Amino acid sequence: MCQHKRASSGPMPRRQQPKPYHHGNLRRALLDATVELAADVGAAGVTLREAARLAGVSQTAPYRHFNDKQEMLAAAAEEGMVLLLEALQAGIRGAKGDPDAELVAISVAYVRFALDHTRYFRLMFGHGSPHKSVTPGLQQAGRAVFQLLLGIVARSLKKPPADPAARQAMFRIWALAHGIAVLALEKQILFDIGTDALLAATRQAVAAQLPL
Repeated sequence: MCQHKRASSGPMPRRQQPKPYHHGNLRRALLDATVELAADVGAAGVTLREAARLAGVSQTAPYRHFNDKQEMLAAAAEEGMVLLLEALQAGIRGAKGDPDAELVAISVAYVRFALDHTRYFRLMFGHGSPHKSVTPGLQQAGRAVFQLLLGIVARSLKKPPADPAARQAMFRIWALAHGIAVLALEKQILFDIGTDALLAATRQAVAAQLPL
């Protein structure tokens, strides 16, 4: 029986594989995409679909880790809060337990964090940012930052943290540092000011509030 060889058409074209991801880094890729998107379009503009596209995974992949967009935003914001807490704790180490010196140092550290971690800062506090009660993790991280500042203010006033005067004073200091940070990030300061001058202005503004 005569056998015919199959005509060769050259090497078979290699099928393009979808971009792979490992289960262990899917969550990381999605959180990185969330922070990047929030920096570009604001937290309110982040979508699960766009985060998946940016991470290079399927549109359904985010549901492996998050029930909805708010959960994904909250997870990214929680990371930012942890970073903020670490930055604030590092900022007050040189104050040697003096609460007034700590208030100045923690305010400067807050503004520096906003400048150094702008993407996280916008995600945590910008338009559309997740409410701190969305997840227990975000709530706990946010409370840790709140308690750190409140504790310093309470020691400065020599009052318990639950005292209304301590909470009002804490809000005053936080609003001052936050306002300086936002003015700088939104480029609303109508003259050129470098980072060192901005931090020095923060230091002077908070010091002017002391003693509380």
